[in-house]
This record gives sequence, structure tokens and C-alpha cells, in this order.
Amino acid sequence: MNIFSRYLIKNVFLGFAAAAALLIPLFSTFDFINELDDVSSGGYHWTQALMVVLMKLPRCLIDLGPFIALLGGIIGLGQLSKSLELTAMRVSGMSVFRIGMNALCAGIIFTVALCALDEWVASPLQQRALQLKDIAEARDDNASGSANTLWARKNNEFVTIKTLDEYNRPVGIEIFKYHKDLTLDYYIYAKTATIIGNGIWTLYDVNQKKWADGKETSTLHDSMPWQSIFNHTSLKELMMPSDSFSIRQLNNYIDYLQTTNQPDLEFRIALWQKLGQPVLILAMILLSVPFTFSNPRAPGMGSRLATGAIIGLLTYVSYQIIVNLGLLFSFSAPLTALLPPILLLALALILVNRFDKKH
Repeated sequence: MNIFSRYLIKNVFLGFAAAAALLIPLFSTFDFINELDDVSSGGYHWTQALMVVLMKLPRCLIDLGPFIALLGGIIGLGQLSKSLELTAMRVSGMSVFRIGMNALCAGIIFTVALCALDEWVASPLQQRALQLKDIAEARDDNASGSANTLWARKNNEFVTIKTLDEYNRPVGIEIFKYHKDLTLDYYIYAKTATIIGNGIWTLYDVNQKKWADGKETSTLHDSMPWQSIFNHTSLKELMMPSDSFSIRQLNNYIDYLQTTNQPDLEFRIALWQKLGQPVLILAMILLSVPFTFSNPRAPGMGSRLATGAIIGLLTYVSYQIIVNLGLLFSFSAPLTALLPPILLLALALILVNRFDKKH
């Protein structure tokens, strides 16, 4: 790698930093405004909402990765083009394709860093933030319930858990057991529970209802044992949405869903999106190259950034639509999550090659 390549990579990274400095505060503000809708006097306070937003900043950075890649590439290469440094590199024998490959090298480093951040920083922090919010909302008697309520099934037994307390103990447990003819055998509601071990839970403040011969009987218990349908997978992980999972957690959750005969397509798509996101970021970096060489002087940087933001937004929305359509129509998870980024990367490579021949 010569001095020109190192200089290019450095300026592209400066562009990434400038794009991140512009986008992250903006989207974090929107996130904070959204969190304020859940604030209440008896449970979730604004200080906790602010803490949740701060803990989700790494996730925000990862989600904005494609935007940062496109806008950062436009800023970094655009500044070099404006100062005629790219022209000097071209005169020294550097082709447009080689400039694009150097930008791609910066993108690979950026992508690897984001993947490591996602696996070991963003996912744990986001889960802690969601748990903090759930615990705060559970203290509010007027709250409608946690957004992360867990449903599980094993054979003819269904279980729902409202939330977990600060000690990761289940709160608001409902158990439904059906006969083979789908008539209800019994229903159990317990305010709290403790996990003893070997799949045994102790339920507290229990209301148990049974149906037999057309009659209903109701019994109250201070406590009672229950053979849990959950396996070794952590309840804290099971309560979390798929976008907060690391790759390891997604694999564990998919195994759990398959073991209990529950649908797992959402989580398989989320797993393959972990691979699709880096490809999408690399494609967006390459798309910044045509912006740089379209015309160095006109339109201005502001117009290019606005166009890049529109393209980035359309790409993000289109990708989410495709993912949700794949979930709705049960398409192949790898095909749904990987095909659009790969096609976009191929298109970007074609455009870079075209501009290389043109210039």
C-alpha cells in the first residue's frame, strides 16, 4: 500500500467521522423524543429514558452504517476532488477503479469494526437498556404492559411472561394447558416466580382454574411448583427483540425455537441480516465514487450530500420492505437478507468500472 492509498483511506475515514457526527445526534434526538412518549410519573422517568438512549448509541451507529458509508465516502472523496488532489492522483497514474478499491478497503476496516461493536458492545448494551426500561415500566401499576412480553409453547402448553424484575425473576406468568381436542384443561396465573433448577419453577400468589365435566373450579395457592417448558436458554435473552441479539444469541434462540416447534423465520432472517449489513455498507461506499467523478465542480457538496441521503434512505426503506415481505411470505432467509445487498454491490462495481472507462 503506497502513500496515495493510505492518504485516500485516511480521508475516507475522516468522511465517516463527519457523517457519523452529523447523523448520530440527529437520530438519537428522534429516539429520545420517542422514548419520552413512554415516560410516566410512577414508573419510567425521563432520566432513565436518556440513559436508555445513551446505551443504545452503539446500536444507532451500526444501524446507520450504510448511511455513514455513503455520506462519508461522498464527503471524504468529495473534499479531495474539490482540492484537485484526486486530479493529481489521476495524473500520477491512479485509475478511478483503484481509487474505488482503496475506498472499499476503508469500508472493509469500517465494516469489521462495526461487526465487532455489534457482537460485543451494541447487543449487550441494548439489552441492558431494554431491561432497564422494562423494569421501570413494571413498577407503574397503570402501565399497559411490557413491549417485550414473552410467549412460548411446548406441545399443548402455552406460557406468557409479562416481564422480568431487576433480579431476572419472571413477573406476570400465565400458563394455558389444552387437551388434544383443543379444549382448555387448566389455566394458571402467578404474580412472580423463582427458578429453582433442573427446569423447576416455584410460582407465587397463584390462581389456578380447571375445567372438567363442564364445571370450572378455582383455587388460590401461596406457592406451587411448576415444570418449566423453557430450556437452558436465558429468560433475559428470550425477552429481547431479534434486532438486539448477537450472532451467538441468535443461534441459541433459533435452536430453542426449533426444539419447541415454534416459528423461527424472523430470527433466521435477523441472523442472515448480520451478514447482509456489511455487504450493504461496502456497496454504499462504492456508490460514493460516481458522485465524486460525475462533475468535480458542480453540483456543490451540499447537493451531493442531499442526493446521497435520499439514495441512502430509499435503499434502507427498500431493504426493510424486502425483509418484511420475505417474513410475510416465508421466503428463504439467506435469499431475503443477502440477495438485495449483493445485487446493489454488483451494481456499484459496474458503475465504478463504467466511470473508470469513461475517465
